[in-house]
Amino acid sequence: MKMRIHRGALVVAAVAALVGFPLFSGLALAADKHAGEALEHAKEAVAHGKQGHADALVQHAEEALKHAGAAGKNPHVDEGIKHLKEAVEHGKAGHADVATQHAEGAVTHLSEVK
Repeated sequence: MKMRIHRGALVVAAVAALVGFPLFSGLALAADKHAGEALEHAKEAVAHGKQGHADALVQHAEEALKHAGAAGKNPHVDEGIKHLKEAVEHGKAGHADVATQHAEGAVTHLSEVK
C-alpha cells in the first residue's frame, strides 16, 4: 500500500515538473527577449542622440522603456529604466546631450542583464 502511494506521488511530481518547467522557462526566455529589445532600442537612442536628434532619441528610449518594463525584476533593469525615463524627459526638452548621457547609462545597465 505504501509503495502505491509513493509511486503515485512520484508520478504526480514528474508530471508537474514536465508541465511546469517549460512554462517557467518560457517566462524566463520572454524576459530575456524583452531585456535584449530594451538594450537594442537604448543603443539606437544613443546613436540618434549623438547625432543631435532628440526626437528620435525619445522614440527609441520610450520603446526601450516598454520592453524594460516587461523584462522582469532585476537591479540592472531598474537602473536602466531610471536612465531611460531621464533620457525621455531631457530629450523632450530638446537637451540631446544630457538625454544621450542617460541613454548611455541605460545601455550600460541593460547590457549587464543576464
